[in-house]
Amino acid sequence: MVKIEGSHKKLTIEEIKQFEIDNGVKLTEKYTEFLLKWNGGYPKESIFTISDKMGKSVLNVFNGIGEMYDNLEKVIDIYEYRLAKGFIPIADDPAGNVICLGTEEPFYDKIYFWDHEQEPEDPDDMSNMYFLANDIDEFLDNLYEDTEE
Repeated sequence: MVKIEGSHKKLTIEEIKQFEIDNGVKLTEKYTEFLLKWNGGYPKESIFTISDKMGKSVLNVFNGIGEMYDNLEKVIDIYEYRLAKGFIPIADDPAGNVICLGTEEPFYDKIYFWDHEQEPEDPDDMSNMYFLANDIDEFLDNLYEDTEE
């Protein structure tokens, strides 16, 4: 099980529901559970594989809800017209790429990597997005520490 450090104040289900209303988004059940447990933060196990071709990346920070630098609402606003419809940016890597959660079918609950270096003019062209996991739990389970010293 992944350990997350520097997570923010505990959220209530009411705060998450208000966040959904304020941002016009329906968060997935598993991601809601993640927010209730951690509300963002820095994972100790932070390396993940994008694809065989793309290689690995490092998860920098999970965004959270509330008064913090990595505020999910602020990050959603920044990427609103850059990500494909039905995705929100839930985390990032040090190179400015984002890890996205699908909030609408057919990508509901799925986790994708969004590569800003390959950003298309049409955000709904998902050519710069790479499937990572079927849900947040699977994504967390796939994170690992760098053992190469």
